[in-house]
Amino acid sequence: MADTAPYVRVLEADVPAVATAGNDDDTVITQAPFDCTVLLVEYVPEAAITGAATNHRTFSLVNKGQAGSGSTTVASLAFDSGAVTASANNEKAITLSVTPANLVLAAGDTLLWRSIHIGTGITDPGGLVRVTLSRN
Repeated sequence: MADTAPYVRVLEADVPAVATAGNDDDTVITQAPFDCTVLLVEYVPEAAITGAATNHRTFSLVNKGQAGSGSTTVASLAFDSGAVTASANNEKAITLSVTPANLVLAAGDTLLWRSIHIGTGITDPGGLVRVTLSRN
């Protein structure tokens, strides 16, 4: 009997802190090792983060494609209220795109972690990004 279980791989990458609240950062974290679908994106910050209504930060996983010029948002989370928090050294799920096609990657697609300030922003402590993939 053939094995019909999906092939799942978890990719992890360190991402730098953005210590100045008004600054942004784009970090290439990995390339898709095969044609796959993103199942889960998590951020494990090195320090706690508490959102704020006016001045906050949004984290996104962006598919830059094979040529490096893509702009498809795979997952994103805005820390735009005090109710949006992440504990130090504990994974925080990043909301996946509701568009199924945005979760599909081709082998060699480049994934970028984006940390963008809104208003005057809040700091980003840096940490670890974890992406769980299922082979198509």
